[in-house]
Amino acid sequence: MPRTEPVPVESTQVQEQSVAPTPAAADGKAAATALKEQGNKLFAEGKYADAVAKYSDAIAIDASNPVLFSNRAFCHIRREDFGLAIADANCALALDAKYAKGYYRRGTANFLLGHFKDAVADFRSTTQLVPRDGDARRKLRECERAEKRRLFQQAISGSGSRTPPSQEFAARLKDDWAVPSSYTGPQITRPITVDQVKSIIEAFKKQQTLHLKYAVLIVLEALAALRAEGPSVLMDVEVPNGQTFTVVGDTHGQFYDLLRIFDTCGLPSAERPYLFNGDYVDRGSWSCEIILTLFALKAAMPTAVHLARGNHETLTMNKLYGFEGEVKAKYSDSLFELFQESFGSLPVAHVLRPPQPKDDAGVFVVHGGLFSRDDVTLGELSKLPRCEEVAETGLISEMLWSDPQVLPGRAPSRRGVGFSFGPDITASFLSRNKLSLIVRSHEMKPKGYEVEQGGKLVTLFSAPNYCDFSGNLGAVMQFKSPSMAYKFVTFEAVTEKPKVPPMAYAPAMSNMLGFA
Repeated sequence: MPRTEPVPVESTQVQEQSVAPTPAAADGKAAATALKEQGNKLFAEGKYADAVAKYSDAIAIDASNPVLFSNRAFCHIRREDFGLAIADANCALALDAKYAKGYYRRGTANFLLGHFKDAVADFRSTTQLVPRDGDARRKLRECERAEKRRLFQQAISGSGSRTPPSQEFAARLKDDWAVPSSYTGPQITRPITVDQVKSIIEAFKKQQTLHLKYAVLIVLEALAALRAEGPSVLMDVEVPNGQTFTVVGDTHGQFYDLLRIFDTCGLPSAERPYLFNGDYVDRGSWSCEIILTLFALKAAMPTAVHLARGNHETLTMNKLYGFEGEVKAKYSDSLFELFQESFGSLPVAHVLRPPQPKDDAGVFVVHGGLFSRDDVTLGELSKLPRCEEVAETGLISEMLWSDPQVLPGRAPSRRGVGFSFGPDITASFLSRNKLSLIVRSHEMKPKGYEVEQGGKLVTLFSAPNYCDFSGNLGAVMQFKSPSMAYKFVTFEAVTEKPKVPPMAYAPAMSNMLGFA
């Protein structure tokens, strides 16, 4: 059942320590082997964080064994800490340059980061070391195909000759696009209304798809609303006095859990505005239903529904984690291209303020986190334009990918993209920009949220029982203007839903997080 919970105390995070590779005595090797077996058992049970701890203890005893680093890299891959996985694979290969699993682990992490050229090199090394391994050969072929697609896409986008999908579809709509009489779903017309949105939701609950014409119309109307906001990645949002403003974290294709949020907190309306903080698609197998519902809401109520971009509203992630396959299975290749154009028009950050804010009254809401520089201001962010393609470095990438850490200062990201930033970085950014709080998403939390860094930062995650196995709660955050005091509403996952597994539309390689 949904429930409102108080703010918890800050939790403690474990920081991994690097260990210089030194050989262990015979009794030490036996102890390390015992810890490795314990880690293997925990891994088999899906307790990846606990398994990492066991492998780390084993490495502290015997840092000369490449298998320990490889096993820990495997855990990092399962936890999507691809930067840490690459670092551990590098350690394993430094100990044994002919250790095939080291290249295998690193190749998988590189692939899942979208580093296809590096992944090709790693799997090519794997197949040279174990030429009869059919699994490694299949992965090499998939990496090669992905790299060829990337180069082709790059060539097309660089030529400047392609008409934007929105223009192509707008022309088709003008040509009286016929819908067959056999279609029984909702019929969408301009302007999109709340009643039409409700009919869309009801159709999706019955596992119906919209006719392509109506899906296109929704995306085009949302795109128009997003472009009307202006070009800046930063949006200022005024929360009227007495109003409750709801912020939603990652939903990741879990459509039936999104409906639970609406059942609990109400549909968005002028009196009940929402901000959805990115990562609507990928992982879960109802990403089309979520993004079309949210886009329809945005079109119907552009000032009451605010949409932010997450790191999964990007081409590489969508190709790897299921959204591309889902759109093409349910609709068409061309609709996927239109979605990519629309994602490029999403803002990346919002500042929530009451009508007459006092100093430090603003709340900075962003999907990932903060920056590699100490001097970033809201003024600088407001000058950044929205863009379809996001580079791996720079302020926009950091807002999509970075994570908080317990220790002060900055550190390389465990994900392999962005940075980890400490409480001092957060406090400095808030003070410099006269803000009180950072709200971000991007990480699963057991309770659906976590208050961190001395209460100055909140991580919010709204996909309960993430990917059908995590067992976490989902949460949303509600602010009350003008004080901007907040509370959390948590909820469990919906259990009565169609039996479609997560990642059902993802390419085979992306589903191979369980290889041996």
